Order: sequence, then structure tokens, then C-alpha cells
Amino acid sequence: MFPLESALLPNQDLPLRVFEPRYSALVRRCIDRDEPFGVVLISAGREVGGGDSRCDVGILCRIAEYADLGAGRYALRCRTGERIRVSEWLPDDPYPRAAVTLWPDEPGDPVTDAQVLDLEDRVMALFGRIAEARGAALPDRDALLGYGDDDAGDAGQRLFALASRTPIGAADRYTVLSAPSAADRLAALREAVDAVAEMVEFQLSE
Repeated sequence: MFPLESALLPNQDLPLRVFEPRYSALVRRCIDRDEPFGVVLISAGREVGGGDSRCDVGILCRIAEYADLGAGRYALRCRTGERIRVSEWLPDDPYPRAAVTLWPDEPGDPVTDAQVLDLEDRVMALFGRIAEARGAALPDRDALLGYGDDDAGDAGQRLFALASRTPIGAADRYTVLSAPSAADRLAALREAVDAVAEMVEFQLSE
């Protein structure tokens, strides 16, 4: 397991520079055995040195490319995959470890294309207000929200992709990640977008 101070979502690129001995050992194992590792959000503390508190929902991650920089240092380019849930944290020996299970979306109310499109419109409006405040030009919709091949699945996957492109904080991103169903994810992301939009409007009114 690799605790980080950011919440990741499926199908994101993750660059990492590793230098701490325990994570060097983790990277070496993943490379040698072609295994993924889990990433979870740190709820308190820092990833360097240990002693952190960790969330229990995370994401699997695979090393796509790496450079061995010597002396236990690595530069990695990783890609996130399936959502996981920690069932038990194990002793940090020689690196953070946990027993995890894959956590696909649970059954829930259907999410329609119209609902996703409405949320995309809200996100574009938010980007528009931010661009206006900065006196910048707004890129087109595809540049901001265009989905890759990995994101072109069901509504739940599209909502993950939309959340990864939306300017929300780590706590909101984690709420989106840990929403049990696609319908719950839609509600969580809508609430996060509306909260950021209200904050932007407040700042612009001052």
C-alpha cells in the first residue's frame, strides 16, 4: 500500500518519485513480480516517515514505466485502475500493507445520460466563471472534459472521469471515490461542484 496526501480516481496517471527505503522495497517487489499496489488517501499526517492515519477506500495502481535512479530512488509513471476497500491493515513491515478487496459499484438508482450531461454543463459553467475571474480564455469542452478510451464505459465510470477533471478538493474527491453506487457518486459530485461554484461566486462578489 502507498498512502498519499491526495485522493485518486480510476484511470488517472500518477507520477511518483520514490526515495524512502520502505517504498523503494515496495517498488522493487512490484517491478520484480509485476504486481499492482494500492493507493489510499492519508487522513492525517504525512506519507514520509510513517505515523499517518489512512482512509480505507482506495485504488489499485500499476507501474507503467520506471527509471532506477540508483541508491533506492525511482521515478515512476503509474496508472490507476479498480477501486478497492481495505478490510484489514497489516503491520508496516517492511512497507505499508493491507488486506483489500475489489469494490465495484453497488446496485442503485440508474444514472441517465441526461443527468451526466447536466452535471457536465455545471462543471463547464464553473470553469467559465474561473476563466472569467482570471481574464483567461476558456478552452473548448473536449479539451476540458474529453473522455479517453478508458472512460467511455457506463455512467459510473464517466462520473469518475468527470470528477478527475473538476477542481474539487481531496476530501470531495474521496467522497466521490467512496460513494457506493453510480447514483451516490452523481449526488456527491453534484454537491461538490455546487459548493465550489458558490465559493467562486462569493469570491467574485467581494
